[in-house]
Amino acid sequence: MNLREELLREHSKAQCNKIVQWVGDSEKRFEEMFNLFLNDVYGVNQRAAWPVSYCVVAHPKFIKNYFKKLIKNLHKPGLHDAVKRNSIRLLQHVEIPEKYQGEIMEICFGYLASPTEPVAVKVFSLTVLGNLAKKYPEIIPEIKVLIDEQLPYQSTGFKSRAQKLLESWM
Repeated sequence: MNLREELLREHSKAQCNKIVQWVGDSEKRFEEMFNLFLNDVYGVNQRAAWPVSYCVVAHPKFIKNYFKKLIKNLHKPGLHDAVKRNSIRLLQHVEIPEKYQGEIMEICFGYLASPTEPVAVKVFSLTVLGNLAKKYPEIIPEIKVLIDEQLPYQSTGFKSRAQKLLESWM
């Protein structure tokens, strides 16, 4: 399979699933896709984002060697929402190495506080922060403040996720 061509062929759930199945449990194929996700031109990287996140959910070990590159990518200015959304989505499902936890917290707090971030990025950031709060309960008050500030203006998806998170701390 020419992965780049397949990513550009169409953007659909069926195509995403086809690519995820092709990657399967092959770390070599995942590396090929991850490199397109990070290094290729606009369009290819955003189309690779969806299958990258699905592959990591299915095989969390895939991301273990790529945390540094993933974080560096999240710091790029003008990053497409699909890349941010799927990067944060996959972080919900993996054990984040301790040396990256602080930087990932900072990124997620930034997304959560931003008035311009899409709701999906905010919701996934809430979950990542909620997971990290199990180890760092001192961040809970800051998360609560951000939730309280935004709750009246956010979508039902945000409200639902925020409520579940708040209930887990009671």
